[in-house]
Amino acid sequence: MDFRISADDRVGNQPVRGSKPRSQPRASKGQRVEPSMGQSVGVFVDDERSGGAPSSPGGRSPKPPKPPRRGKTQPARSKKPRRSRGGGFLMGLLWWGFVACLWGGIAVIGVIVYYGAQLPAAGTWAIPDRAPNIRILAADGSLISNRGKTGGEAVTYRELPYYVPAAIIASEDRRFMSHFGVDPIGLLSVAIESVQARGVTRGASTITQQVAKNLFLTPDQTLGRKVQEAILSIWLEQTYTKEEILELYMNRVYFGAGATGIEAAAQTYFGVSARNLSLGQAAMLAGILPAPSAYNPKTNPERAIERQRLSLNAMARDGFITPEEAAAAQIDPSQTVRTRVAGSEDYVADWVESLMTAYIGDIKSDVVVQTTIDFKMQKDAEFIVKEMVASEGPKRGFTQGALVAMDVDGTVRAMVGGVDYQASQYNRAVTAKRQPGSTFKPFVYMAAMEKGYTPDTLAEDAQFDYNGWSPRNASGKYAGTVTLRQGLAYSLNTIAARLAIDVTPAAVIDVATRMGISSQLTAVPSIALGTQEVNLLELTSAYAPFANGGMGVIPNVITKISDKEGKVLYEASDAGPGRVVAPNILAEMNDMLETAVEVGTGKGANLGGWEFGGKTGTSQNARDALFVGYTAAMVTGVWLGNDNDTKTTLSGGNVPVAIWSQFMTKAHAGKQIAKIPGGSYEGQLVGQQVIDPASGQTVTQYVDAGTGQTVQTTTDPTTGALLRYDPATGQYVPATAISGGGSTNQPIQTGQMTDPSTGMPVQSQPIDPNTGWPAAANNNGGGYLVDANGNQIDPATGLVVGQVVGGNQVVQGQNVDPVTGYPLQGQSNGFDQAPIDPSTGMPMMLVVDPATNQQVWVPSAPAQMQQQQQVQQPQQIQPPIGLGETAPIQNERSQRTLMDIIFGNQQN
Repeated sequence: MDFRISADDRVGNQPVRGSKPRSQPRASKGQRVEPSMGQSVGVFVDDERSGGAPSSPGGRSPKPPKPPRRGKTQPARSKKPRRSRGGGFLMGLLWWGFVACLWGGIAVIGVIVYYGAQLPAAGTWAIPDRAPNIRILAADGSLISNRGKTGGEAVTYRELPYYVPAAIIASEDRRFMSHFGVDPIGLLSVAIESVQARGVTRGASTITQQVAKNLFLTPDQTLGRKVQEAILSIWLEQTYTKEEILELYMNRVYFGAGATGIEAAAQTYFGVSARNLSLGQAAMLAGILPAPSAYNPKTNPERAIERQRLSLNAMARDGFITPEEAAAAQIDPSQTVRTRVAGSEDYVADWVESLMTAYIGDIKSDVVVQTTIDFKMQKDAEFIVKEMVASEGPKRGFTQGALVAMDVDGTVRAMVGGVDYQASQYNRAVTAKRQPGSTFKPFVYMAAMEKGYTPDTLAEDAQFDYNGWSPRNASGKYAGTVTLRQGLAYSLNTIAARLAIDVTPAAVIDVATRMGISSQLTAVPSIALGTQEVNLLELTSAYAPFANGGMGVIPNVITKISDKEGKVLYEASDAGPGRVVAPNILAEMNDMLETAVEVGTGKGANLGGWEFGGKTGTSQNARDALFVGYTAAMVTGVWLGNDNDTKTTLSGGNVPVAIWSQFMTKAHAGKQIAKIPGGSYEGQLVGQQVIDPASGQTVTQYVDAGTGQTVQTTTDPTTGALLRYDPATGQYVPATAISGGGSTNQPIQTGQMTDPSTGMPVQSQPIDPNTGWPAAANNNGGGYLVDANGNQIDPATGLVVGQVVGGNQVVQGQNVDPVTGYPLQGQSNGFDQAPIDPSTGMPMMLVVDPATNQQVWVPSAPAQMQQQQQVQQPQQIQPPIGLGETAPIQNERSQRTLMDIIFGNQQN
């Protein structure tokens, strides 16, 4: 069977998709078909085996195809698909890059949204308040120091020289004025540098980012924190101007050495305000910022100089200054950087800062504190203490010193807490408590004077044993029978110990506390030798009553505190403890303390032309050496020793006295010489409460303590000051002004005797000098006084009759111990109404001290007191060991000379 296969039936004869099919010529019978280039053939069939090619329909024979040219090929259609595959790769790469960017952008947005959602709501974002600054000024308004968490006040952008912010921009963020909070160019630059260096070379945070970090975020180096930093930076740029952002940065960035903010840095390193920085100083501060601890001029001056050079070059590069200006402002590497050295005034600043909460509570905004410090005196004190420690310390084995100087009213004028504040901030004048040694003895002797002894009372300087305690003199020598004046002047331990046992340690503590010692004291006999620790500030203030006429003081260093707008938050007042020592006791104490510096252990002190008193002190093994001395103008205390409490070869009478003399000589320059107040009550007004017979109310009237007579007073309607009637002129004058001269002591209480129910002045009445009460002040017709509640009052004591005091019932006419308030038992000296003044032999008068609301006995004839003492025979102390009969001292000066022979140059 013969099969014919049509050309259309061949497998390879399919038209190309997408192209017009071409008609193929039919082969004649017996002719071979040649495939052409670019045309596929599905199945090839040999014509000879199949009987030749079939003819086309219709019987026509197709034209034979042209033979292909030799050496030439038909254009290959397969090239186009190859070109299509190359273009597809690039398009695919772009496609997948776009997809990756899209998904990357979505991921970045997701990260931003995620970490942004952890921030508080944007509506609540606000710049937190800057930590308040305490600006502390001296009495003349000069700056002592800034205190607080920042160490300096905030300054505005426009207060600063133009080159201060320029230095920071050039050093920290040169594109600060143009970027939107984040600097993409800077980020790319840092990335390239880091890749080339195979490590992070520098930070890429802008100033705005640093502000955001400092204000709102923690310093953690995490992805979340960096994202939040960028978000907040953009918000800051949208909310604040560039100047405001830069001002925030300069006031809150840390510059090292405890200084936060440009003002604190300028004061800390150069001792000037940021408003007065030089170009070189501004560049050095800008150079500190990348690493404040490593680049600041105090710890590493060489690196600071190099950083300054880089900052100046950057400023010149960016056009802020010229290259010539940059070169002129640079510090030669061979030169020393001049930085501010912390002085002794910083001890004062620390003390003031510690008082702020007690004065005004929590500080919420910047405050200005006006102090009492005299800056010249402060620097004089610092220089003298430093020089003496440097020159005498190596020879005598001590390394530290402290000094406190105050006016006689307690106003602190200078305070040195140590020789080098920069090396040690420990305040040895306020914080340190050390044994005062013999500087405590005046309180023992004052207790004895109040008991009735006098400076001429005799006592035995000899060893004794009291319940196992056997005090000894530092010199190991004993003088036998001496006066109390000599005992204090030569600092005899045995005499002070006898007195403390006699008057009781509790009485000594009472006197010390009343005079101004605030430290906790224990009532033991050894308190007489100054074995219990106190600080120099309270010890110095406790001597002030000896200098001011007997008035207690509270050491004061702050006069006024106000906010930046000038609103006064605190202002010092003149209020104080009032009188703490009677004038006659004061005269005796000043007599003895003047002797101590004339011929005793303090005789090395000198103050040309001024009358002064004082007392030396040396603790056991000479671990502490002190001297406290005073004039009518000032009180100063000096301490020397070692922080580790090791022994020295000091004594209170050598180096401490020398420091005191040098400082007081400078401090008194130009002051008018005045005498220490004596022991007269003349002109001293004493306020006392009496019963107004018209109203039955308790009112206050004033008497002259020297005469016991009522003084007519009134009040100045404009100032509220107390005025007294001067009979010599017929005019009202200030209560302290006495016609013809006299005392200038302040009145114990100010005010006017008025009827509380009517507000009108009450008619003054004669005062009974024995009782201190009006001679006929009875309002019940029965001849006795009553109080506002109708209780009968004993005119001799001021107590309610029938009241039980100290287990005893008060009866009319019974005397009361003014110290304890207990009725006096078994006392009868021929006077039934008042106790006897031991120094005058006359009855004392009872008055009320309004400062304490307690009644006190005062001498009725103080003007004659000194004459009485001159003729009075010396007394003897009996307990704890009886002394033999001794003859009165006829020549006091010769006795002192004998003491000099016995004790030599002892300066205890």
